[in-house]
Amino acid sequence: MLRYITRRLLLLPLVVLGVTFLLFFLTQRLSPEMRASLYIKDPRQMGSLEEVIEKYGLRDNVFKQYGRWLGSALSGDLGYSQSANMPVAQAIKEYMPATVQLALVTIILVVLSGVWFGTLSAVKKDKWQDVLARLISVGGFSLPIFVLGLLLLMIFYGKLGWFPPGGYSIGTDAIIHLPTFHHYTGFLLIDSLLNGNVGVFWDVLKHLILPAVTLCIGSFALMVRVMRSSMLEELNKDYVRTSRAKGLPERTVIYRHAGKNAIIPVITLAGIQFIRLLGGTVIVETIFDYPGIGRFGVMAAQQLDIAGIMGFSLMVAVLFVLGNLLSDVLYTAVDPRIRLHD
Repeated sequence: MLRYITRRLLLLPLVVLGVTFLLFFLTQRLSPEMRASLYIKDPRQMGSLEEVIEKYGLRDNVFKQYGRWLGSALSGDLGYSQSANMPVAQAIKEYMPATVQLALVTIILVVLSGVWFGTLSAVKKDKWQDVLARLISVGGFSLPIFVLGLLLLMIFYGKLGWFPPGGYSIGTDAIIHLPTFHHYTGFLLIDSLLNGNVGVFWDVLKHLILPAVTLCIGSFALMVRVMRSSMLEELNKDYVRTSRAKGLPERTVIYRHAGKNAIIPVITLAGIQFIRLLGGTVIVETIFDYPGIGRFGVMAAQQLDIAGIMGFSLMVAVLFVLGNLLSDVLYTAVDPRIRLHD
């Protein structure tokens, strides 16, 4: 397994190079003046674009320009983001914790509810529980996420005033910037508890509920369908019939034997979904004005912030490769029969 992981890690730079070069090649359709923003760290340099163009050779061929950008990126310099008004690396550092927090809450909800409903649907095949689970999953899968998000926002904030958009309230913003509030982890849900401030915890959680539920419903629908199909396949295998013939309790047969094998495709799906969430849930973060990395990506695209777009794309490429690797490795933890051969 170690050789397999090493080989996959060695492929990571190739994937990142391919993604970033493709994006860099597309930016060549822009004028040198527009591409100069990729190298500008101080907004005051905007008045001397010609000097920046000459300094970085923005009229050279694409391979030379890409080599210079790659060298800066490897040293940690991803350029200056005009949309975030800060270096790209700092922008990713500031926006990423909110998205990680949202992704963790969402994926926990998705896996727990999806596995339970999918198992119930398979065990109660063709009964009312199965019909209900399939209706919910089909409805959730068919409903566009932006429509669902707007409906939830309209009902639970516009009508009831329960769950406001944004990441936190103005009062919480003032508290978390006080010298006495310590940022231990960067995740406000955890840091608020570590600081003993329950008020901040509930305020952050209240702002997190609607975007998490919106993301959960779409992913939950797919999780239920995958878990149901996988469980039905396992329940029809010989080892399940043998377990039942031996007189094992039905609960043991379902959850300890069939369930352990049926959950393998769910692990793959959960890993991919989690990395997708980390890459930035662009639509949901925009609808709920949530201060995550997806919102940063949208701002960079809207304002043609090349440095921000390249930094965001680089981060997403790395996350997807690492996420797929993690999913593959987790196979062996669930089912020892699976081996990652060289």
